[in-house]
Amino acid sequence: MRKASRLFEIIQILRLARKPVTAAMIAERLEVTVRSVYRDIAALQAMRVPIEGGRGIGYILRPGFDLPPLMFSIEEMEAIVLSLALLERTGDSELKQAAKRVSAKIAGAVPPPLRQTLDANQLHAWGFATPSASAVDLALVRRAIRDEAKLDLSYRDELGRATERIICPIALIYYSETANIVAWCELRQAIRNFRSDRIEDCQATGLWFKGEGDGLRQVWVNGWETDTSAAGG
Repeated sequence: MRKASRLFEIIQILRLARKPVTAAMIAERLEVTVRSVYRDIAALQAMRVPIEGGRGIGYILRPGFDLPPLMFSIEEMEAIVLSLALLERTGDSELKQAAKRVSAKIAGAVPPPLRQTLDANQLHAWGFATPSASAVDLALVRRAIRDEAKLDLSYRDELGRATERIICPIALIYYSETANIVAWCELRQAIRNFRSDRIEDCQATGLWFKGEGDGLRQVWVNGWETDTSAAGG
């Protein structure tokens, strides 16, 4: 790893740490010697990066330090290009527009050699785009997940039976043919998946489930792991 990249990674490690990080821990993460970490931290401190601490007690980054604009490697740029292309295959029009804005911002910020990666059309996500779910605004669903707001669904199951559901949406899964809303269903008193192409209407309720989203996602993850284990993988 080049020294410039190593210095950046040390700052990132310290920014995300909740307690002092020893040189040995940083050395293990970066696969370098402890002596190299000591030299790198001294170099950062000489550049007035507010790192405090010392040998044996660990290091912290004083709050309020801002990194300079991010720079990407060629491989990271290729990952971004492919990720943005994959968004074109979803039925979420708001995310598609956001992907175009992200691409334009990155192209304006990176130097010419990396900009060519964005413009060269060397990487493609093949396949048909997911048709938009006309009865449900996926942007509304994503906002409801972020805000922990309940939604009112008019839904038809696989047998065509119509029901009205009040749900607490906790995740959104994009498939090639549809999108699935993962939610706590008040009617069933359980976690359920709702296919976007079976939703006939979706509206905000003005009701909330503040502070419950993380717990419900953990219930979902635990249930998924149990089902996978029972199915033999």
